[in-house]
Order: sequence, then C-alpha cells, then structure tokens
Amino acid sequence: MSKDIYQQLREQLDQYSLGFPATESGVEIKILKKMFTEEQAAMYLDMTLFLETPEGIAERAGMDPEKVSAVLQQMARDGLIFRHRKGDLVRYAAVPFVVGSYEFQLKNMDEEYARLCDQYMDEALLNFDQDADSPMRTIPVNQAVDGSFPVAAHDNAMEILKRQKKIAIAECICRVQQHKTGNMCTKPLEVCFVFGSHADYYVENGLARMIPLEEALQIQEKCEEYGLVNQPFNVVNPGGMCNCCGCCCGVLRALKKHPKPTEIVLTNFQAVVDAELCAACGDCEERCQVLAITYDDDGIAVVDEDRCIGCGLCITTCPTEALSLKPASEDQWKTPPSSEQELFASISAKRGTNLVPLKMAAK
Repeated sequence: MSKDIYQQLREQLDQYSLGFPATESGVEIKILKKMFTEEQAAMYLDMTLFLETPEGIAERAGMDPEKVSAVLQQMARDGLIFRHRKGDLVRYAAVPFVVGSYEFQLKNMDEEYARLCDQYMDEALLNFDQDADSPMRTIPVNQAVDGSFPVAAHDNAMEILKRQKKIAIAECICRVQQHKTGNMCTKPLEVCFVFGSHADYYVENGLARMIPLEEALQIQEKCEEYGLVNQPFNVVNPGGMCNCCGCCCGVLRALKKHPKPTEIVLTNFQAVVDAELCAACGDCEERCQVLAITYDDDGIAVVDEDRCIGCGLCITTCPTEALSLKPASEDQWKTPPSSEQELFASISAKRGTNLVPLKMAAK
C-alpha cells in the first residue's frame, strides 16, 4: 500500500464541496487516519459522487466484486460514504467531508476527533476565502414571515417539512462535537432533520430516528424559540435541514469571521429596523448569530447589510416590533440549485476543481 494514500485521499476530498485543504500542522491527515483505514482510503479513490453498484466500482477498479462489496458495506456503516437501498439494489457514492462524512460521524465523535476537527476548522476548513457557494443556505424562521409578501416553499421551513415522505431527526453533529471539547452549549441536541433516502441511511446507521410530521413541526417551532438558524441543504428539494447556533455550527462560526457573509450565503431576506420604534433593549443583538446587529450613538439598532443572512431570529422577540424582514428585489432573488449534482458542479466551477475523481482524470 502506498505510503502517501492519505495524501491522495486528502487531495481527492479537496475537489469536492468546500474542499479539504492542507495545513502546515498536518491536522487534516490525522483526521483522515482516524476515519479511514488504508484499504478504505484506497477504495474511496475508486469511487465517484454518483451512486454505483459494487460490481460497477469493482469492474472499473479491476477488483473482486465480493471484496469490493464487503469494503463498501463497512465504509457505509462507518459513515465514510453514502449508501442507497431500493429493493434488493444497493448502491454507494463518495461524499465530501462537509456536508458529508463529517456529519456522518455522530457515533464516532470522541474528544480526540472533536479537538482535531476544531483545530482544522480554525486553521483551514470553512474559511470561505474563495468565491464559492455554501452547501447550506439560510431561510427565515416561520414566525418572522408576516404574510405581506410571498415566500417560496423552499424558503419556508414548515413547508419543507410538509413536503417530505420520510423525516428522521438526528443530534446536531456540531453541538455534539463542541460538547466533547467542553463547550456545553445549552441549545437542544436533537434538531437536525434528514429526509427521504438520507433519512433511511441515518436510521439504518443508528444516527437518527424516524418521526411523524406532527413531531417534526413541533421540533421546528422549539428550534425557533431557542434562537436557532434554519439551514437546509442548498438545493430546491433538500435532503436535510439543520437548526444551528453561532457558538457550535462550523458554517456560522466561519461566517462570523467573514467580513461580508451575504456574499456567500444564499438568502432572499434581510432584517430592517424602524428607528422610531426601536427601544434599544438589546434583544436583537443577543439573538443574532452572525454579529450583524450593533447600536448607533443614539442607542438605535443598526443592521449591517453585508452581514445579515436573513434568518429572522431578531424579529421574533422584538418587544416593539421595530424589526421586520425585507425580501430581496425581484432582480436579486436567488433560487437554489435544482439538485445536489448542480450544486456541487457550481461550487467546483467557482473553486476551479474537478468532480471527475483524480485517479480517473489522470488516465
């Protein structure tokens, strides 16, 4: 087995989604060695982002189909790749690190892994230095939408839930990670929804439980009360939706460091303040998860248009109703990609990477 198999794996993961950049410390290689065996790392290099049978992968890799099937089954159980079942047909696909195998590590998250991930996020991952789309987007909390303007179903958390045939609820991987490092965030843990085949995968792997729509709607209402940001996957029909806090969520923590989060986050709304109604109570500043609200010399709340991601949390607790959501103009309205493939292709194009696995592109 090649000694640099983990470096090859890092380079491959770096092609997908927000990447998997190298660091001077080499923390990313420590993460990969904790997640993948050498055999699993080599198998990942023979996979694509598209669902394939073990036989198809084996034929391309020149390997025994039964051996490939056994390795893929274990990789799926370990949360390293995605598994899709339809009747007797089982197919597998490679996944990025974020959103992907990092989120699949719920059962494997221990203090060592948590601290390695924390270090990596601080050093390189999710720095958003490149002009690339985020795999997540922000939609307003339901209570912040007053009905004075139309809201598309993909911008409405409750409607996203109502359109699902299967809903599973999982613990927030970011909050679980922070708990392991001693940051005991008091926000609830069981707040991340997964849908459809993604729900099947999570439940089969023991990462989530199936729930009825009524329970899902109740959980979503509680998330809004706790001041969590709605972040579905950045496609029209998302495979999941997270409810995030600024102290734990890797994406929100990265956005807080960025000078202009609105350049990265796909959102169609911004908060606006009626200065005459503002009571300078400070509630909105406390609720904001991305440091978008400050106060002027007169004590009036000011929303930074370069930072506000349109989550609407500041609006729902304003005692004087001084805050409201403003929809983007028609020429600035953004529609998310139609599929994960379209999203990954867009991110890849902006990052200058290749969705064709490097091993195949080199042939």
